[in-house]
Amino acid sequence: MTQLNWGIVSAGRIAALFCQDLVHSTHSHLYAVAARKQADADRFAEQHQIEKAYQGYQTLFDDPKVDIVYIATPHNFHFKQTYAALMAGKHVLCEKPMTVTLDECQILTTLAKSKGLLLMEAMWTYFLPAIQQAKLWLDEGRIGQLKHVKVDFGYPIPFNAQGREYNPQLAGGCLLDMGIYPLAIADYFLTSDINNLYVQANVCETGVEDDVIIIGKSDDVMVSLATSFQCRLSNNAYLIGDKGYIVIPDAFRASQCHLYHLEDLVDSFTDKRQTLGYNFEADEACKLILRGDIESQVVTHNCSLLFQSQLARVKALI
Repeated sequence: MTQLNWGIVSAGRIAALFCQDLVHSTHSHLYAVAARKQADADRFAEQHQIEKAYQGYQTLFDDPKVDIVYIATPHNFHFKQTYAALMAGKHVLCEKPMTVTLDECQILTTLAKSKGLLLMEAMWTYFLPAIQQAKLWLDEGRIGQLKHVKVDFGYPIPFNAQGREYNPQLAGGCLLDMGIYPLAIADYFLTSDINNLYVQANVCETGVEDDVIIIGKSDDVMVSLATSFQCRLSNNAYLIGDKGYIVIPDAFRASQCHLYHLEDLVDSFTDKRQTLGYNFEADEACKLILRGDIESQVVTHNCSLLFQSQLARVKALI
């Protein structure tokens, strides 16, 4: 069985969760990790039984045995690191948001195509079985004509002016950090861009937003989104039609969804997975590479460009 060697960029929390699930990905082999400090890379490699531990990311990019790179650093570093990995001839799965500007995203997608390399934003939510089941119900007409999409995602993050979340020099703010989820989840179920935006936000003392509400319209569908560093939101998604509605609890990491007609629960789905769910996006990346494809049809380059366009338009209204 063909296995691809993964190089992990970062020894942080998200990288650890990804590696925990990667062992359940059929065509994946955890081969190398890189961190800013050798001690951190060594510790991470020992914890996850990784063969190579590098200080500095370019060393990992230059390793000829690395097939695909997973970039899990803070998003303000994504552009530079993804660019370097692509230039070194590596396929890339990059955490969301893939960049912090639309121009950066366009540069990366163009570069990946010119190099014949896979570049995919790690929108793991799109590959979760419960999200895909909700989409199937919607497409089957189980809730009739879609009328409203409501999604929010927020967790309280203690204020720290120098911390990544609140530091404008590090692309801080809840919109890029957490708001990417409501926008992307809404986009998965909508058939056109969200327009006629109305935004309300709270801006904290460092000048970044820590609470945002977004209202818009996609064709005839009303869209209501929210994100926050101030409090835990419901973190659910609601797809409301003229014949019923779908509830997706904890939509960003969804493991179940429920279908209602008025007050009556008429169908439910639970995926019963044994992983967090990151293995599904890894499976997609490996499948595409082994097939010779350079773009996912689930998280397309156009999806990533749309996310960046929407983030920029919301940001301009804060």
